[in-house]
Amino acid sequence: MRKSAIWILAAIMAIAFFGLLWMQVTYFRTTIRLRSGQFDEAVSRSLYQVSQNLENDQAKKYLEDGIESAKKSYDRQMAAAMAASRSTGEDTITKSTLRKIISPTGEIIGYEESVFTQTVKSKPVKPIILSPSYGPKSISGASFEMQEVIKQRYEYQRKIVDDVIYNLINTPSTKNIEERVDSATLHRYITNELKNNGIELPFHIEVVKNDRAVYMDDGFAPETRDKVYNQVLFRNDPIDKLNFLRIYFPTKSEYLSNEISFMLPSLIFTFILLTTFIIAIYLIFRQKRLSEMKSDFMNNMTHELKTPVSTISLAAQMLKDPGIIKSPDIFKHISGVINDETKRLSFQVEKVLQMSLFEKQKATLKFKEMDVNDIVVSVANTFQLKVEKFGGHIDIDLQATETMVNVDEMHFTNVLFNLSDNAVKYRREDVPLELIIRTWNNSNDTKVYISVEDNGIGIKKEYVKKIFERFYRVSTGNRHDVKGFGLGLAYVKKIVLDHKGTIKAESELGKGTKFIICLPTIK
Repeated sequence: MRKSAIWILAAIMAIAFFGLLWMQVTYFRTTIRLRSGQFDEAVSRSLYQVSQNLENDQAKKYLEDGIESAKKSYDRQMAAAMAASRSTGEDTITKSTLRKIISPTGEIIGYEESVFTQTVKSKPVKPIILSPSYGPKSISGASFEMQEVIKQRYEYQRKIVDDVIYNLINTPSTKNIEERVDSATLHRYITNELKNNGIELPFHIEVVKNDRAVYMDDGFAPETRDKVYNQVLFRNDPIDKLNFLRIYFPTKSEYLSNEISFMLPSLIFTFILLTTFIIAIYLIFRQKRLSEMKSDFMNNMTHELKTPVSTISLAAQMLKDPGIIKSPDIFKHISGVINDETKRLSFQVEKVLQMSLFEKQKATLKFKEMDVNDIVVSVANTFQLKVEKFGGHIDIDLQATETMVNVDEMHFTNVLFNLSDNAVKYRREDVPLELIIRTWNNSNDTKVYISVEDNGIGIKKEYVKKIFERFYRVSTGNRHDVKGFGLGLAYVKKIVLDHKGTIKAESELGKGTKFIICLPTIK
């Protein structure tokens, strides 16, 4: 699949996923907003009903007090009138009249009752059983007297109601809210009304009058006042004497979140799908890069194998010359070149196994005791022909005295070959190549240090820390003769770490690069 097709597919899937995610987030926010609105409406309805209940309780209290007071006054008056009629033989009739009390502005502010008694002579007692012909107007007279009684009762009750209304309008507003409502009753009313509207949450309240807290729960902190619900208590009070009820729900956010908790799994699954999609796209690109890397590897390896094969072929042709046999030194040198190139060929073949090494993330190393200086000399002798081919030279500086290490000969030799090969690949065209391999010991530890230094193009400081990462390659500008796939230095670092050593790079752009390997020695 072409890279452009992969990018188009990734873009379409990304748009689809982010669109779905945006729709879900929008739906969640809309749901929360609706639930919050329903919650606010239910709380407002509950608080309004609490205010109504408190006003009804107050009206009932004043009505009961007015009726009880009027009843006691009426009973006292009737008792006094009956006592007077028994002593004089006369009947006493008690009557009352209401007089309006008018303010200077012409408004009716109340009523005043005037009670007076009238004494009349007692009439003869009539027989209990009357004849049908007794009193031609007895029925109409009884009806008239009944109407008078009802009228008196109506006037009496009306007077009581007027007094109650007058007291209800003028008296309560002069009292403190603590005298009109107790906190226990207020909490009970609020709890019941909230429960009737489907809200069973803990709450804290505050009663305020003229911006002064008259009553406040312990949990009602000042910083929560911007999240409270307000309700006027006793709306008929004067404006300057109004009392406000404030209520705060500390667990409102959790309540709203729990209301939509059933939708959270869909959001979680969407994130899982999005993560899986991203990982899948990453693996697709990685697999494509790996495929391209293998193709480059095979092409480069074919080129690398040609060099030792051609060298061995040239040496074999030289051995056919009869004059070579007569010169032992030349014969010995050619034999050594064939041996070194054969070993180098085996090392090149070993690079083919580096792919499986990185895929399996492990390597089977065959450790044995070896002298680091001997390995350096062997690599330098084998690599000398390639360095001289490009007009350069290789120097070795063996200062180390403690040089015995436990290494895998093939893999560690590959490490030095890779570092030396990079020096050749990234040389400067205008300056002869100088490759220096050094060994030394520090007096304060039991380790041996190996450095591979060149005078090549160098690396920018921001890239130095990344060169040991797999598949990472530093840009070489317009140069197209350097082939690779970013596994060489990653392989070097892995092998050094498997030998319980360390490696670091020092480089300056335009001046060259230096790799320093540190290995533990064997005493």
